Amino acid sequence: MNTLSLHDAKDSSAIENIITTHDKPALRRVRRVSLYAQWENRSFYVTASLCFPVKKFYILACSKKVLRSVADALESRYRLMGSCFKWRLTMKKLPVGIQTLSTIIEDDYLYIDKTEIARSLIENYRYVFLSRPRRFGKSLFLDTLKNIFEGNRELFRGLLIEEQWDWEVTYPVIKISFSGGIHSKADLEEDLQYILKSNEKRLGLECENRTRAQHFFAELIEKAWEKYHQKVVILIDEYDKPILDNIDTIPEALIIRDGMRDFYTKIKDNDEYLRFVFLTGVSKFSKVSLFSGLNNLEDISLNPDYGNVCGYTQLDLENSFTPYLEGVDMEQVKRWYNGYNFLGDKVYNPFDILLFIRNQRTFKNYWFETGTPGFLIELIKKNSYFIPKFIGLQVNESLINSFDLENLRLETLLFQTGYLTIKRLIPLDMGFGYELGFPNMEVQTSFNDYILQSVTCVSENEPIRRELLALMKSGDVASLEPVIKRLFASIAYNNYTNNDIERYEGFYASVLYAYFSSIGVDIIAEDVSNKGRIDLTIKAGGRTFLFEFKVTDGEPLEQIRTMKYYEKYEGERYLIGIVFDPKPRNVSKFEWEKL
Repeated sequence: MNTLSLHDAKDSSAIENIITTHDKPALRRVRRVSLYAQWENRSFYVTASLCFPVKKFYILACSKKVLRSVADALESRYRLMGSCFKWRLTMKKLPVGIQTLSTIIEDDYLYIDKTEIARSLIENYRYVFLSRPRRFGKSLFLDTLKNIFEGNRELFRGLLIEEQWDWEVTYPVIKISFSGGIHSKADLEEDLQYILKSNEKRLGLECENRTRAQHFFAELIEKAWEKYHQKVVILIDEYDKPILDNIDTIPEALIIRDGMRDFYTKIKDNDEYLRFVFLTGVSKFSKVSLFSGLNNLEDISLNPDYGNVCGYTQLDLENSFTPYLEGVDMEQVKRWYNGYNFLGDKVYNPFDILLFIRNQRTFKNYWFETGTPGFLIELIKKNSYFIPKFIGLQVNESLINSFDLENLRLETLLFQTGYLTIKRLIPLDMGFGYELGFPNMEVQTSFNDYILQSVTCVSENEPIRRELLALMKSGDVASLEPVIKRLFASIAYNNYTNNDIERYEGFYASVLYAYFSSIGVDIIAEDVSNKGRIDLTIKAGGRTFLFEFKVTDGEPLEQIRTMKYYEKYEGERYLIGIVFDPKPRNVSKFEWEKL
């Protein structure tokens, strides 16, 4: 017996009654105790370690009241008194930036159990591909797979997979993880040679054909199978990093892609020696462009059964992070950091939650700051992309599922890199499509602020944002005109060079949308009513603001009145019509009305 489960333990006596059903000799064989307790309508899943004679009894992620009741029950049952019985609330260390399972388990870091998902994956697939944005826990999951196949049972004590896996059977594992600094085909070859030599040494092999990485790889697979008499497991982490690191130089990226295609071809050629293959990265290249021949590579990126393979769910936060988040407004946490949707549960980026807790529960843009979307912003500017399209963007399945260097689609890049996520499925006559949008407050505000920094005078940016937020919350529309004029005056002159973008209504709508979106208000672009579309609708401070824009001339306020766009909303409403003059590139008429 390895696990003792205590269910429906609502108070001290209930816990004691359950414990008494197990005799002491049986408890001597228990290494870990899994408890499910309810206290004051709150649920707690806790894990404790038992060692007889009992010297210490640790309970993780539990309230002090439940901890005390469990301690009392055990003390009463086994008369574990005085120094013989010690209890304390244990707050495990947070695994910020740790990607190796052995470090997390052996050094007693908090671990969210993904091993049941891992077992299901291994038992149901042979060739698997997973795409997730950066900092989502892909590397840790891959390392978990490695330790399962290597039979390191000690790391899985008390976890879901422990009693469901045959630990006597082990497999040789080849693990490939790309580093940075690859900017040519020669760099790629050098990096692959280093990685393969590291695997060769770890597996105790000696290969003869090292002249080219692809041949070295093929021999390594075959020799591992020969030595260990078991089929080989191949795990590839950040398979696309060498390509993405060169995405701003497409010709070089194409050369590196072709070199990687030659390397990955050896996986198909050695199918008879392989037990399991798992590749993970940020982007999803088409099989034709990168995985030629690997037609049996199955993509689980949007498979609902594996939607929770990376990231923290709401249940994870409620069960495992309770003591770390006491007193925190959980609805605010959800608004800021939840919302990524891979067709399972909505999930949090783990990096956000861990940094949020470590930094005194301060709301900041932790994930966004780990990488800047400079290349994406240049694409937006180059193609004069209508920024309000980011909300309610409707795409088909093929658009978000295939990354093509020779035909870069902004929507694909934004989705695969994590700046947009799935908001809902759209049934179509043939299959289905997706509606995309920003996953949460962090991404919405940060991404739009980054756009503003790229086109406006940075020193003016933050004061304008603060003033806009204050005016929207107070409903002081009369003071809005001078702030908007300062806003457009701050746009750098070179953003108008060699184009006539300022003549298009969409340009002004995009700039205003980016500003309002960056301050975190609820915003609807091209808001649809039964009378037509209003350019911009904003909700803030319990009020609704409806904006209509024109360039050069027109009566936008009169259009709002005539079309009665406001009728779909109740309460305090403000109708705002703005006309822009393309010569000074600023506001020429500003009218408003309160209803």
